[in-house]
Amino acid sequence: MDFSIFSSFLPEGLLSHFDIVDFKELVNLQSKKDCFYIYLDEKNILAKDFDSNEFESKGFYERALIQDFPIRGKAVYLGIRRRRWRNKTDKSIEVKSDYSFIAEGSKLTAELSDFLKDTGRDPRRYDK
Repeated sequence: MDFSIFSSFLPEGLLSHFDIVDFKELVNLQSKKDCFYIYLDEKNILAKDFDSNEFESKGFYERALIQDFPIRGKAVYLGIRRRRWRNKTDKSIEVKSDYSFIAEGSKLTAELSDFLKDTGRDPRRYDK
């Protein structure tokens, strides 16, 4: 399936760091409404702050579910898996990339959180 159309709908810059690995249209059991689920995995590219000779990719952290703007009246959830990077010599040192498209302390994208703040709605109310 060609996922290139999603670049028009997803937060800016997201697809430069993540690959879409799956897309599903499902019914959300809590709201009983159709939802889009877009599953993304972080690309195998170490953040610029770290030396690729010192770190290696060792799988992924658990997938986080982030809510984004609705599309055609359907809720959109981004299932994001970030890579786990481990130091080659000191296995106790792990690093991960930092992304600003997720609102701090929220399960919403930063764009959706800002939009809800501007409308006077509290985005923390929708985190659950």
